[in-house]
Amino acid sequence: MTTLVTGATGNIGRKVVDQLLARGATDIRALTVDPVKAALPAGVEAVRGYLRRPETLPAAFAGVDRMYLASVDGGVAEVVDMAGAAGVRHIVDLSGEPDSWWGEIAAAVEASGIAWTHLWPGDFMENTGMWAQQIRETGAVREPDPDAGSTPIAMDDIAAVAAVALTEEGHLGRAYALTGPEKLSRVELVREIAGALGREIGFVRATRAETVRALSTPMGDTAQWYVDNVLIGLDEHTLPPNQVAEEILGRPATTFGQWAARYAAQLFGVVRQED
Repeated sequence: MTTLVTGATGNIGRKVVDQLLARGATDIRALTVDPVKAALPAGVEAVRGYLRRPETLPAAFAGVDRMYLASVDGGVAEVVDMAGAAGVRHIVDLSGEPDSWWGEIAAAVEASGIAWTHLWPGDFMENTGMWAQQIRETGAVREPDPDAGSTPIAMDDIAAVAAVALTEEGHLGRAYALTGPEKLSRVELVREIAGALGREIGFVRATRAETVRALSTPMGDTAQWYVDNVLIGLDEHTLPPNQVAEEILGRPATTFGQWAARYAAQLFGVVRQED
């Protein structure tokens, strides 16, 4: 039966496609707003559709048995009801705990009556990309608390967990809180990026207003919300590191240092300096 990956050209959805292929999955259908530009791998069926426009989805759901549901704000109940009516039997969703801002996704999936697996990641390693402009232009990162810590997880690992849940038994009715393998302060994250780039990057303790201003270009109108709801009090709502991803994948989870070595030059637009 067919596996549908929604958000298939998004940050995690595209990686889910790759992870499914790596596990030997066939009959993969990828939902994208532009199949021509999607540049998906050979053997993957690209179909046009958009989660925020449910009227575009019936063709995508036809014949689908399992699906990866990307995070979508609003309208998710209609999407999962359509999936159930089309015969989808298992949804692996990227969502959050019931009291989080993504909790409505998990609630809607459970209310649909379709078998489910929830993926509840904390901080993404890729979120450090919001510092890219500061690093390129000033050589420093500006935030309120250098010692605040989080347990970031790589999107590669999230996608790999999703692929396992879609292709193996034993994951129905499970909610997986996914963290990276270690807790790192903001200064430690900057230090790892600097090491990967082969250059010095400073950390400037900034006021709330200065931090919002520094993030306004990469984050737009969400910069203030991010500072107030994520950065301030970061330690209070950060999960301790766990081994959930490692246990599901049967391999060590990606460390931030490993992630930075692989992606920092690409993400921050700086080539490592030669010795």
